[in-house]
Amino acid sequence: MTHASDRDRAGVGDVSTFAVREEHDPEAVRALLSEDPAFAAFALGHLEPDLLPYSRFWTAEGPGGRTGIVMHARANLGRTTVLAGDADAVEAVLSLHPGPGGGYMATCAPEHVAVARRVYDLGDPLHMMRMTVDSHAFRDPPESAMRGVRRLVRADARQLNTLYATGDGPTGYRGEHIERGVYFGVFDEGQLRAVAGTHMLAPHIGIAVVGNVFTHASARGRGLAGAVTGAVTRELFARGCATVTLTVDPENTPAVRAYRRLGYVAGSPIVEARIRRRDVLGLGSLLRRLFARRGEDGEALVRASARPDDGRAGRSDP
Repeated sequence: MTHASDRDRAGVGDVSTFAVREEHDPEAVRALLSEDPAFAAFALGHLEPDLLPYSRFWTAEGPGGRTGIVMHARANLGRTTVLAGDADAVEAVLSLHPGPGGGYMATCAPEHVAVARRVYDLGDPLHMMRMTVDSHAFRDPPESAMRGVRRLVRADARQLNTLYATGDGPTGYRGEHIERGVYFGVFDEGQLRAVAGTHMLAPHIGIAVVGNVFTHASARGRGLAGAVTGAVTRELFARGCATVTLTVDPENTPAVRAYRRLGYVAGSPIVEARIRRRDVLGLGSLLRRLFARRGEDGEALVRASARPDDGRAGRSDP
């Protein structure tokens, strides 16, 4: 974390200067992300001991305590990036640490999109909403809706891929994917008709992200998505996750309604997108890192772009 004295130095003579450093202390990262844990669920989940070695966090702090944090990780979701906090602070980090050439931006706020576009080409951006529930607010689906619901096991991988293939095309789930997460499905005459699982399971951090919810077209309208999501959510609480969150299209009224019945409440808007770094070779960010002015503790001092449309993600102080 950046200390108060660093903030004072960063603000002298230039109110847009941010002190950028890599943060290695998981508790410091957690404190920065604690204001909205549902929004920051993917980043918080990467503090899990099994995922932390594959994750890097950079912070920026400017005058008035304006802070931002960027995570780049390569773990169970592949290469992922999360942006959180003040948009100018995020811009300062990205100017030096844009991450790998490509991947998936799992979370950013709408106000981060303009900053992200200066660094990445965004593919298929999705404007979504986080919903969250805790164990006190959670409501189990009615018992009648749970008929045919069971926990998926390694041997169900083939049926899981067959079901998902009826939606967006072929998938490659393997038995270990099912065993590492929590998946429940509804079977009808031996065929998997609906499923819900996890994108993130971090019981040591106390947070989980439900995902991969899908119902076969022939079985929709029967409440199956709510049943399997409820079963997954209940299991996550049993595993010690105090907060369970998911991501939903706010225009998908039936899904939102189903999750509300389970006790989920609407939260922050988020944007997800495939990303590809504009500076393919990464030479610009490398040069900015090499020539950045440094503070007393070695942090890079970076100013946010003066002109939003100048195509730069920030510039180091000369």
